[in-house]
Amino acid sequence: MPVGPNTSLVEVRRVNGDLAAPSHDKVTIEEPLEIQVGLERRGMRAIRSISVTMRTPGQDDELAAGFLFAEGVLNRRSDVTGMEFPALEGDGSTNTVRVHLKAGVSLDFKQLERHSFTASSCGICGKATLEAVRKLSRTLSPRPADAFRVSADIIHRLPARLRASQQIFEHTGGLHAAALFDAAGNLCSVREDVGRHNAVDKIIGAAWLNDRIPLSDKILFVSGRASFELIQKTVRAGIPIFAAVGAPSSLAIELAEACGLTLLGFVRDARFNIYSASHRLDTMHQSPEAAIVA
Repeated sequence: MPVGPNTSLVEVRRVNGDLAAPSHDKVTIEEPLEIQVGLERRGMRAIRSISVTMRTPGQDDELAAGFLFAEGVLNRRSDVTGMEFPALEGDGSTNTVRVHLKAGVSLDFKQLERHSFTASSCGICGKATLEAVRKLSRTLSPRPADAFRVSADIIHRLPARLRASQQIFEHTGGLHAAALFDAAGNLCSVREDVGRHNAVDKIIGAAWLNDRIPLSDKILFVSGRASFELIQKTVRAGIPIFAAVGAPSSLAIELAEACGLTLLGFVRDARFNIYSASHRLDTMHQSPEAAIVA
């Protein structure tokens, strides 16, 4: 049963050594969300389903906007005239978000075919082929701003600041988080979701809906690993530095290098690896010792 924002209480048996006892546990709620667009075709309003994603409920407007922008489906904020949450027949739930586009805006439906279903843990598996991925990377936004600089000390502080802001994670331990920080390490915004790409879409969507793209003076920090898809979304939003608690994939590194994005991995315990564009890290001292591989 629900016990708070996006959490539910379930019955469990807790085992301690060889003893088991009935108890309860708080878990993260995961539900499907269908993203639709409303547009004019031949003078009539038409509704088209774009994607079904498994997500943590909340900020669904940001999720839809961030997804459509980050995937290159929409470009200008002015293309969207409004959003609604139509209730499904029967249970009255609102697990659908409909994005209405202004007259004259057209979409490439062939590009959208690969978005038919996205699992909460999905990354590059959502792309039809590797060639389609490479083609998409060539259509991303201009290179992130080179003038943005940050000290290594600021990067070291990000994990603790992100963890302190994860309200739902504290209760369930079952959510990813994405956060924007400025060059001084101040937390600007944070979003949690069962899917790491959803959390990033919500962050970017909130900025896009408020006409704050590009985010050329921000650091994006995520609680999980760095996948190709997250790098793609980061570059699309004009963010110069992407940092992750976990490891990057080879294709994520390849895209970050090609796009001039600073990619940091294994950001924890006062250490991190720089995989690309190290010039944005100030006051870096070279150690005479051999590099430590994370």
